[in-house]
Amino acid sequence: MTRIINATALLADIDVETDRTDAVQSFVKQETVLVTLTTDDGLSGTGYAYTIGTGGSSVLALLRDHLLPLLAGRDARNVEGLWQSLFAHTRATTTGALTSLALATVDTALWDLRCKRAGEPLWRLAGGHRQEIPVYDTEGGWLHLGTEELVKSALAAQEARFAGVKIKVGKPHVAEDAERLRAVREAVGPALHVMTDANQSQSLSSAVRLAAALEPYDPYWLEEPMPADDVGGHARLARSTRIPIAVGESMYSPMQFRGYLETGAASVVQVDVARVGGITPWLKVAHLAETFNVEVCPHFLMELHVSLVAAVSNGAYVEYIPQLRAVTRTEMVLRDGHAVAPDEPGIGIDWDMDAIEDRRVS
Repeated sequence: MTRIINATALLADIDVETDRTDAVQSFVKQETVLVTLTTDDGLSGTGYAYTIGTGGSSVLALLRDHLLPLLAGRDARNVEGLWQSLFAHTRATTTGALTSLALATVDTALWDLRCKRAGEPLWRLAGGHRQEIPVYDTEGGWLHLGTEELVKSALAAQEARFAGVKIKVGKPHVAEDAERLRAVREAVGPALHVMTDANQSQSLSSAVRLAAALEPYDPYWLEEPMPADDVGGHARLARSTRIPIAVGESMYSPMQFRGYLETGAASVVQVDVARVGGITPWLKVAHLAETFNVEVCPHFLMELHVSLVAAVSNGAYVEYIPQLRAVTRTEMVLRDGHAVAPDEPGIGIDWDMDAIEDRRVS
């Protein structure tokens, strides 16, 4: 049988591995919500989602009070049906971050079960396009870092054969952002991709000025220049600059991506598996982007995204921000500047439950 006989959730706080700042916030800690589902055939699957400092307890309460009780006795193989059932039950709070995060914990646990039952890794069961994916580094590009540190980190990433690095922008003066990017570009030369990320800090007028100042240094993309719900503003910005516009980490349903793609407001899709509601909707977004000939380069969660990017034909990059090393027994494998999707059955994360328990929030 494949009926769910037990569903549990917990919240654990994982410290950040390094200081991380951008134009609007700091990454305080990773509030990690984990769901484990057990079926009557003896299998168990674990899924997770996260916040970067607030809201984790609210996600946990939504799961315990409203979602997990609905899973008892349900067939774990019916992943799409279960996702739709839970979504319908929470319709009064959708579309929104807390509900999508809660759905993601259950959905990734169901996919973990699906892969284990099939004896296949996630990257193959979800599509199986290729196993190795280029990596770009974000850890050396945070906003608080000085220009000398940015250059040093970019050169180290290039030496490690990463295909790109990301530089945070959004300093008080556009000239400072341009100077930081100029220094990195001159140090690494023309071949390394240099991404930029404004973290929704700009108005339309300031974003236009920022893009114009950055253009001479050939940024690979300008990420989240304005608030994510300003689709029209992003479309106007995209028409005004040669820099591709990247969005997605602050979107919570496939429909939101459709608006960006239909209006030409995004040239790169950065769908986040936790924030969009799980693997089931993540794949829908990736396939939607493919119909617009747009690449998928997801935000954060490299340990899970490596398998999803490997699954789809338009998966282009994995973002290097290690965060789970304190609570897993193995790490994502890097080979010659590429992330390697794991071959073990399941979603590919080897949790250290004792370490998680040590960080559990009562």
